[in-house]
Amino acid sequence: MNDLKTFKFNYGGTILYFGPESTERIRDHLEGKKKALIVTGKRSAKESGALSDIEKILDELHIERKIYDGVRFNPTVEIVEEIIGEMRSLGADFLIAIGGGSVIDSAKLASVAYVEDRKPEEYLKGYARASKHLFLVAVNLTHGTGTEIDRYAVATITRTREKLGTAVAYPDVSVDNPKYMISLSKNQTLFTSLDALYHALESSVSPASNVLVRDLSRTAIEKIISYLKKSVENPKDLEARYMLLYASMLAGVAIDMAGTSIIHGLEHGLSGVVPNLEHGAGLAIIGPELFKLLYRTKPQEAWEAMRALDPTLRPNKEDAERAGESILKFQRSVGFSLTLSDYGFNDRKLREAIDVAWPLFQSRLMPELPEIGKEEIFSILKALL
Repeated sequence: MNDLKTFKFNYGGTILYFGPESTERIRDHLEGKKKALIVTGKRSAKESGALSDIEKILDELHIERKIYDGVRFNPTVEIVEEIIGEMRSLGADFLIAIGGGSVIDSAKLASVAYVEDRKPEEYLKGYARASKHLFLVAVNLTHGTGTEIDRYAVATITRTREKLGTAVAYPDVSVDNPKYMISLSKNQTLFTSLDALYHALESSVSPASNVLVRDLSRTAIEKIISYLKKSVENPKDLEARYMLLYASMLAGVAIDMAGTSIIHGLEHGLSGVVPNLEHGAGLAIIGPELFKLLYRTKPQEAWEAMRALDPTLRPNKEDAERAGESILKFQRSVGFSLTLSDYGFNDRKLREAIDVAWPLFQSRLMPELPEIGKEEIFSILKALL
């Protein structure tokens, strides 16, 4: 077994505690705090044991708290507004987000909009830039999004079905405790880990990528390949959870530095139109096919990222087809085989999703990519029904 030590990592504006003993470390950052709004989903904070651990700390420090448990995956601006209302009602002087990307992203947006007295939509649409936020503790419950270590938040504007991401705030303190991952279901394990995989793959070929991003991403990919199947087969394997969480954190730093690409850009349109499509599942459905385009565009960088997945690949555009097939083969080997049809997509919904995603999709296009039209993307997606 690897050494599963707990360690401290400072990045951006975040102090991250990583490892099995990480949760206790947050008490050192709560001196003088009086009232906490705890933001969670319906079940995972309780089932993982994280909520009871946090409440014990708050009790010992005599900190008043209130729980908002209304966050669901693919959160909307209405959910963020509800959180802000609860913050005002309590007079909260800090937030604790206990959950995955949806929970932590919602809390990030709320922490900014509350202090600056703005609507969450203003940040998502780029009408306002965040400059300050309420103190935020993030207790991460998945090994996928990397949001506990990056500055980004994603939410859907319901009336337009736009699912948008924006830079808002780094959590002040974050906890990555692998023991909280043991309660993840098989699908949650797969979807979140594949989200991290695409963070690593996409940031590697980003125009903003660099040697550090590529090294972080390559390590993340190697860990996911080595430990995802183990975690699916034995959910209580703490070493596997630790390494998947480590991979997710590294990939989170990579996208914070270099961003994502067209795969994320298009998936946001799909899950904006069909909100029951889990983000990681959407990426895994469309990712292998779209990564072929990225491999043709940046064969050297894509090859470096892909070496652990398929050592037989070469750094030339002729191997793009095989690269996509290698990703697909890996996903099937760990038990992922869903299609867009499984989520109720048809031709009409595909076209709606493309229309919704198009501005974001085009913003993620690299200069080297050949011009891609909506009909070409529709043909790609239709083949994935």
